[in-house]
Amino acid sequence: MKAPGMTDVARLAGVSAQTVSRTLSGSPNVQQATRAKVLAAVEQLGYRRNSAARALSSGRSRTIGVVTLQTGFASRTALTVGIETAASDAGYAVSTATTASLEAGAIEAALSRLADQAVEGIVLAVPLISPNHAIDALTRAVPTVAIDGSRTPSTEVLAVDQRALGAMATRHLLELGHENVWHVGGPPEWLDAVRRAEGWRSELEEAGIVPPPELPGDWSPGSGHRAGLILGRIPDATAVFVASDEMAFGLIRGLAESGRRVPDDVSVIGIDDIPLAAYCSPPLTTIAQPFADVGRLAVQHLLHSIAHPETPHLDQVVKPALVVRASTARPHGERP
Repeated sequence: MKAPGMTDVARLAGVSAQTVSRTLSGSPNVQQATRAKVLAAVEQLGYRRNSAARALSSGRSRTIGVVTLQTGFASRTALTVGIETAASDAGYAVSTATTASLEAGAIEAALSRLADQAVEGIVLAVPLISPNHAIDALTRAVPTVAIDGSRTPSTEVLAVDQRALGAMATRHLLELGHENVWHVGGPPEWLDAVRRAEGWRSELEEAGIVPPPELPGDWSPGSGHRAGLILGRIPDATAVFVASDEMAFGLIRGLAESGRRVPDDVSVIGIDDIPLAAYCSPPLTTIAQPFADVGRLAVQHLLHSIAHPETPHLDQVVKPALVVRASTARPHGERP
């Protein structure tokens, strides 16, 4: 049987999740009658009495929560390290709730688990394209900073402009003299993938170029390999923007198996600049995202929001950087 959560307490008490959070954190801005209803609901449901008691006794849990996807991607690891390092430096512990799905219900459950632990704030490190009412309520109740461009009305956003990132990658290939740029995209349920494809498409259209069909990917090297085998059979394909470095590794392997050389026959650019990108063969040109810095900044923003809840949300965009290596060149092997 599922353990009761903060939203269950709110429903039984006839108040908002935000009011439950304020009550359990010892806020003086809760009327005595309302506090009594919330505590009665906590008692009736058996709602994590130990966690609630700790929060009531001290008023602080000194813990922030992180919602992240169950994945082994290098980018997620670097991001988590940045968050944990910054939190530790500030004297906070980190509690992580992972989700295997990007569906709203799964993200809601992860947020609820963290709220049940009386975390003081949450870093939402998953793309959130379609939030539901419960997610909105939870992010109102607990200060939340999103780092994947996700947003609810009460969420502060700290993110890299993924649309600009896609345009930057495409522009690099066009400036080398390629007449068109193919794209291997990420999963459509990821906001990052959608925005990168938008940047690629708009950059081509602004140059008067009709975008070729987008090739599907799922962030894995295997999906990149499949795309490489397809592009290897298209002689006119001389430049490819791949939505992640790990897919680009697989794509380069697929091109090689098809007899196409990188960059002599096909130029390839990735996204992320994970550590292995410099050791690819050839070394991969990519757009670097400062994952550790984003994690650190997210914690700084969150702690400020916790300390100053009345301060208006100030979204921040972190700029990416083009890292040129040997996987891109002028068409037909000509060097810049």
